Amino acid sequence: MSLEEKLNSLGPLGELLRDASTSDIMVNGTKQIYIERQGKKVLTDIRFKSERQLMEVIEKIYSWAGKRVDSLTPFADVCLEDGSRVNAIIPPLSRVGPVITIRKFSREIVSADDLVKLGTLSPGASELLAACIQGRLNIIFSGGAGVGKTTTLQVFSKFIAPQERIICIEDTAELRLEQEHLIFLETRQADLAGRGEITLRDLIRNALRMRPDRIVVGEVRGPEALDMVQAMAVGHTGCLGVVHGNSPVDVVARLETMILMSGINMSLREVRKQIAATVNLVVHQEKFSDGSRKVTYITEVEGIQRDEVVLHNLFSFDFEGLDEAGRVRGELKSTIKHYPNFFQRFQSMGINLDKVFANK
Repeated sequence: MSLEEKLNSLGPLGELLRDASTSDIMVNGTKQIYIERQGKKVLTDIRFKSERQLMEVIEKIYSWAGKRVDSLTPFADVCLEDGSRVNAIIPPLSRVGPVITIRKFSREIVSADDLVKLGTLSPGASELLAACIQGRLNIIFSGGAGVGKTTTLQVFSKFIAPQERIICIEDTAELRLEQEHLIFLETRQADLAGRGEITLRDLIRNALRMRPDRIVVGEVRGPEALDMVQAMAVGHTGCLGVVHGNSPVDVVARLETMILMSGINMSLREVRKQIAATVNLVVHQEKFSDGSRKVTYITEVEGIQRDEVVLHNLFSFDFEGLDEAGRVRGELKSTIKHYPNFFQRFQSMGINLDKVFANK
């Protein structure tokens, strides 16, 4: 069955999935369907005829991926063929009836130039990030929910050399990388008897035996942070990962907490030393009141001093206020006070950052 035929079988949902201007779809039972368009949530007049019709739509979506949502598995994530991410949760956990939340895959943002045109980041910041990917830095893409961090990771992953072997590890397949030598690994829930669960930790550890040039972790939420950092520590440079957080400082603190959650016998000081020795860069993104999504910090993890991780902002967003239409005014500006630690390494690799650092 083609994607178009699948959309035709989804009733009212198919129409919303075709709408290129819609970024998110939120079905709150049969009578309330919201969409997000240009960063604003809008209540539509679209309805499902019955709860049965809505459940049939959910069952179709999950059956295509070999998954289920039922009384024994009342909530789950899945990804559509076009990369859109779907979460469903059903009664009795949901008191309003079946609920579907869809984060649509953006077909409009396919290159770094697209992000620059949208104002997500500046040309200089884009050039820096492209060089950091080519220079095999270990990079964390961070931010809150729905800020576009996965899209930014995906766009800049295009700068990974085509001959490199990339292993993507996710809870739910969402990333759409384009290289040829690419392997996707996805976690597995336990069966009804509680057997057979495969976690992110299991997959990261196995990936180390698969001769990867790059490891990409779709979202780090728990003790698998330890395995990701240890992969970086044993020479797997150029790793990319996604972490939720409110700022680069908060992201580092979350990494510390998640590593300690793993139960490893390490002091906080040792955890911080390992983070400082392995993570090179945090690319932080935020969503503003006008619905725009912008990179607000590009921050180097510089090292450790007095048992604290030292961060050095290379770029930060200078917020200037709102214009008459309520649009955010501001610019992602260089805040480089000195050359980053990786500057000489980049020079030796022939990566030219003279334009980026010209106004240091």
